[in-house]
Amino acid sequence: MSKFDVQPSRFGHVALLGRPNVGKSTLLNALIGADLSIVSPKPQTTRHRILGIATHEHAQIAFLDTPGLHEGGKRAMNRQLNRVARHAPDEADVLLHVIAAPRWTDEDEQVWKLIEQRDIPCLLVINKIDLVKDKADLLPFVESISKRHAYQGIHYLQATRGKGLKALMNDVVRLLPEGQAVYAEDDLTDRSERFLAAEMIREQLMLRLSDELPYATTVEIERFEQDGELARISAAIWVEREGQKAIVIGAGGAQLKAIGSQARRRMETMFGGKVFLQLWVKVRENWSDDDGLLRQLGYMD
Repeated sequence: MSKFDVQPSRFGHVALLGRPNVGKSTLLNALIGADLSIVSPKPQTTRHRILGIATHEHAQIAFLDTPGLHEGGKRAMNRQLNRVARHAPDEADVLLHVIAAPRWTDEDEQVWKLIEQRDIPCLLVINKIDLVKDKADLLPFVESISKRHAYQGIHYLQATRGKGLKALMNDVVRLLPEGQAVYAEDDLTDRSERFLAAEMIREQLMLRLSDELPYATTVEIERFEQDGELARISAAIWVEREGQKAIVIGAGGAQLKAIGSQARRRMETMFGGKVFLQLWVKVRENWSDDDGLLRQLGYMD
């Protein structure tokens, strides 16, 4: 046996699973140290499988952010979001079941039923512990869960402030299979800049119009061209009603201008260069219940 303590290299995919609005995207961003997955206070902000890469000295972890698994919602979009969430464990080596303290809902139970069908190690991540005034209340809550569900470990997090991340990351690495890194050291994701641009526009729509039309909008990039150091991007914002179009544009175009301005700043930070962004608003009735248009917009692979 060698007298040297040499750590093996590890690589694997880690899927973040949970019902909507438990903080999966915030957790992904915290784990990789970058604002990759868009975040808003509204459930079902995440609509795609987002891969975020964290590279460390002895391990590379490919985290998979997923839409929240949810009940209700009978549109094609809802079915697609659940389909993406249900398929995520198929490519994972480790699962993280993220819940929001101090609640365990029927939707949380549905996520567990998906997990227990797989022979994959799973950690329970109890997020938003800052919302629990008396931390002693967590003990009977966790004891009740542990009696009914077999997790390989339990972690308490406040992802927005990075609390509990180091212990979670160490536990994840422990469960990963041995293997060499697949991605370059400075890779952040496997998603294209075109995809990320659409997501950054949609993030502003969710943040600025969450009370008026949180789920009636989506974004399609119609042109993405590099002109020297300048990225020229044209995008269509799809809504389902003429009245929604007026809301997105705002009085005198002020709302649309603000959405574009904030999205452009996010893109310039992410892409590391200047961006010229043009936005249009288009109406397609019931686009979120149209399988063909969802496929065109990249929701169905």
